[in-house]
Amino acid sequence: MTTSAAAAPSVGLTWQPLARPVASPVFVLYCYFLIDFFLRLSQRIPGYGSLRPTLVLVGLLTILALAQGERLKALAQQPPVRAVLLLVAYIIVSLPLVEWPGSVIRENIQGFVKAVVFIFFTALFVDTDRRLKITVFLFMGLQAVRVLEPLYLYFATGRLGGYTYAGGEFAGRLNGAPADVVNANGLGFVIVTTLGFMHFLLMASPSRLVRLVYLLGLLPTFLYALVLTSSRGAFITAVVLLGFIFWQSRYKALLAVIAVAIAVGGWFQMSDFNRDRYLSLVGMGTQEESVEGRFDLMMKEFELGFYRPIVGHGVGTTAEAKVNQLGGTGQASHNLYGQLLIETGLIGFAIFMTFIWRNYRLLQYNLRRFRELLQEGGEVSSFQIRLNMALLAVFWIYAVYSLNYFGLSQEYWYLFGGLCVAFARSVSRSERALDDGETTRPLSA
Repeated sequence: MTTSAAAAPSVGLTWQPLARPVASPVFVLYCYFLIDFFLRLSQRIPGYGSLRPTLVLVGLLTILALAQGERLKALAQQPPVRAVLLLVAYIIVSLPLVEWPGSVIRENIQGFVKAVVFIFFTALFVDTDRRLKITVFLFMGLQAVRVLEPLYLYFATGRLGGYTYAGGEFAGRLNGAPADVVNANGLGFVIVTTLGFMHFLLMASPSRLVRLVYLLGLLPTFLYALVLTSSRGAFITAVVLLGFIFWQSRYKALLAVIAVAIAVGGWFQMSDFNRDRYLSLVGMGTQEESVEGRFDLMMKEFELGFYRPIVGHGVGTTAEAKVNQLGGTGQASHNLYGQLLIETGLIGFAIFMTFIWRNYRLLQYNLRRFRELLQEGGEVSSFQIRLNMALLAVFWIYAVYSLNYFGLSQEYWYLFGGLCVAFARSVSRSERALDDGETTRPLSA
């Protein structure tokens, strides 16, 4: 290998995976944790919620993680994990200095803990190439269920689940399923995230059948669900995803023609309300005031963050800070970056942004290594290339949608970081295998 270890990010360079089968009880428990969390089984199964299953699973997986002392120490050396550990330490140390420490302890810290554990569980328990593939497809499948279930209910019963008032009228918007916790904007976020994974993992699949199912079935279905959400933030991130796909594509002219055809066809399928809503993004239509209101709210959140600029008001206290500092009703943040300033101050903001940047660096490093390996005559697994591109696409989806969505105590950035660390270790294992003389073996098991 021509690239020295010193020039590479430290992720994966000292990690030794355990020689365990795929069906390890710990990994199975982790997968069940994902299923329980994303499908909200406690809301679906009578009596199950009284057992506090999510809290119990977090406790069990934490105990199992702490039992793996040496592996846990190695994990703590990985740059994204170090950034999250620093964030957790900072939140603990600064707790006496924030505006409302009592609210943090009584009401908000549990949600933060449930979110932040995703990076540790994913990075620690997804420790083989096959487990990485299972985890990625399980996550993608669970998000697909969250999209298809409310869409099925809409076709079967006419249920949209949500509405908005704009332009002098109420209009329905597709929300998540009754058991889910996402509104129309959150569902739009789930749709675009899932498409980011699907496009690179399914559209570029070696199987023609998989490609046809995605192109003729899943893609139009998910785009139709996206229109039903009437989420302008999700629409913008869909444009970001399309731009990323266009930038990466070798068939730009063909892709442009397909995109225009889909846009024209979709436009004529939209209701007058949705057309008016999307036109408001470019200063047209009757809902322009709501766009300006959202922008003004974003600016107020940044201003609110500078009421206590050093350590902030405390984790989860954005709504409380809005009531006490700005007056009016308490609302959750509509901007992750503003939320970071409000709740953790400039110090916490810098730490979280460092965490995001380190994930991006890992993905860029993987890309450089793949190119170098191909130039050296080595082999690179199709799945690894596709997964790296999917993660890069989702990175930009998250980075842009975070302008319109909160996330400090949400799981999506932490799970993303865990996948990046687990994937970087997969690439590192493949590099070591090639260094040991297995030159004919592709970069994936």
